Amino acid sequence: MKQVERAAEPPSCLSPPVFMIGRDSRGHWVAQEQRGLRGGLFVNRTEAVKYAKFESFNYPHAVVVVSGVLELDTACAGVRSLQRAEIGRDRRRVA
Repeated sequence: MKQVERAAEPPSCLSPPVFMIGRDSRGHWVAQEQRGLRGGLFVNRTEAVKYAKFESFNYPHAVVVVSGVLELDTACAGVRSLQRAEIGRDRRRVA
């Protein structure tokens, strides 16, 4: 009997970023990458969607419109990415 080989799932670093689009509490349009690494405020929904599509390489289903309030989080994005890098480094040491 032949064993069926499964295709390896690509690492998450190769998957396109997912962007959330919505309005903040002041009515500004916000586009922010799911992990908080990129994003911005935009003059209208069209520009926010255009930015998100460009940054996600126009990948289908990479843009999600949020129905509630979406605040742009710029305070911790760099800290979170640094923490993820340190966690990943620690895991590599253990393994």
